Amino acid sequence: MINVKTGTEDAVCEKVLKFSEVEEVAAIYGEFDLILKVKAKDMNHLDKLIVDKLREIPDILLTATMLIAKEYK
Repeated sequence: MINVKTGTEDAVCEKVLKFSEVEEVAAIYGEFDLILKVKAKDMNHLDKLIVDKLREIPDILLTATMLIAKEYK
């Protein structure tokens, strides 16, 4: 989940969609502005995505990560 500078939602979505790890992006209402579904091969890969790619986008103010424990559908 991501918080961005006001008015930059579309621009940030376009940027993160270019990352091969990103499977889905959506603008949401509530505590966060955007939600991304990503696929990483391991925790090191996930760390590099967050630190080296997402946090380098100046309009991203905050990220919060949740790991899927089990999928049902």
